Amino acid sequence: MYTKTFLSTALAVALASAQNNSQSLNALITNEGELSGLGTLLESYPDLADTLYSAQNITLFAPSNAAISALQRSPGFESITEAQVGALLNYHIVAGEVPSSAITETPTFAHTLLNDTAYANVTDGQVLSVRLSDDVETDTETDDSEDSDTPAVVVTSGLKTEATVVQADLNYTNGIVHVIDTVLTIPLNVSTTAYAANLTALAGALTAANLVDTLDAASDITVFAPSNDAFSAIGSAAGNLSTQQLSDILQYHVINSTIAYSSSLGNGSVETVGGGILNITVTDGVVFVNSARVINADILISGGVMHVIDSVLNPNNSTQSEPDADEDEPVVQFSGASSAPLGALTSGAPAASTTVTALVATTEDVAQGYPTQTGGAIGTGAGGSEPTGSNSGGGSGSESSSSDMASMPTGAIGAAALFGGAVLLANL
Repeated sequence: MYTKTFLSTALAVALASAQNNSQSLNALITNEGELSGLGTLLESYPDLADTLYSAQNITLFAPSNAAISALQRSPGFESITEAQVGALLNYHIVAGEVPSSAITETPTFAHTLLNDTAYANVTDGQVLSVRLSDDVETDTETDDSEDSDTPAVVVTSGLKTEATVVQADLNYTNGIVHVIDTVLTIPLNVSTTAYAANLTALAGALTAANLVDTLDAASDITVFAPSNDAFSAIGSAAGNLSTQQLSDILQYHVINSTIAYSSSLGNGSVETVGGGILNITVTDGVVFVNSARVINADILISGGVMHVIDSVLNPNNSTQSEPDADEDEPVVQFSGASSAPLGALTSGAPAASTTVTALVATTEDVAQGYPTQTGGAIGTGAGGSEPTGSNSGGGSGSESSSSDMASMPTGAIGAAALFGGAVLLANL
């Protein structure tokens, strides 16, 4: 009886898949009740709808009716422009077909079709993160009417906004649709993200060093962002730094032309914007940059990715002792420095009145469960997963031919206020 039921179910699934494969995306959205809100939204923008419906070989993370309704209630939605809707829509589309069976616990940083430089400065298109998570479970009905808990597919976007796939693998002629319960957030620039993460010391330091505009406009970068506690630990020295010294230190925290997501961070060395060398060590799931520990990884930004670290890096002291994963206390990398208030460093930056919980949460095991990663340059195949659906079939990070940090202008902040960050930005 069980075998007969199982085979009947398998046949029904196969027939449904075949039928779905023969229909257009327009028909799928029209016929799928959970996507009626998206269909209605697209009716208001026929040119965008035509472009979407004609796209081939894509994966669409389609917001559910509840997600679309929440978007439409967002402050400022009534003044949204077609260009902004287009940017938001493109951020929900991955180039290439990604079935749920291809998604694992190790995050994949997949390139989307959002490549308009007004919103993103990532070669091959801004990315989103896709992974399986045991922290979120979905209930699926079996033939015996029993609930079974399975890991959920989680999509992470700007401000670490998480959306859960509530209906997977809706196949149609030119691609795959996964229905998600939250509209994705387009990643914001460095300075705005720093405020959202309550990294007020970093924001103040960038202002004092005249680096805000440069970093906010940068393309294909990795930023290792010291926490407020990290800056406070060297407070006695920070207030005495010249503008040039502060600039040199901050540039030592930035990798140019390589976006190093957590799944591609491996043991090795990499050159920074200022020409210094960072030593990366991955041990027991803990990632170290020199002797600084990564405590919050993979915060997507308009020009790449940000990782929060627990101590300030010193460009004149890159050869610290071997990092110890069992050591709880952050390593102060400036000899003779001691803890002190950061008034001088933060005076040029307003205090953040709103923070995003996911950005201030900390964890040690940022690479737990990832494949062992050794050798190789960070972001160019050091290990971990390749991004699925890259427009150019690139590696695990985006590489740019730009030789300096300043690059394309990005006006993502204003538009992103409508895409999940409205309340945050209104309070900054």
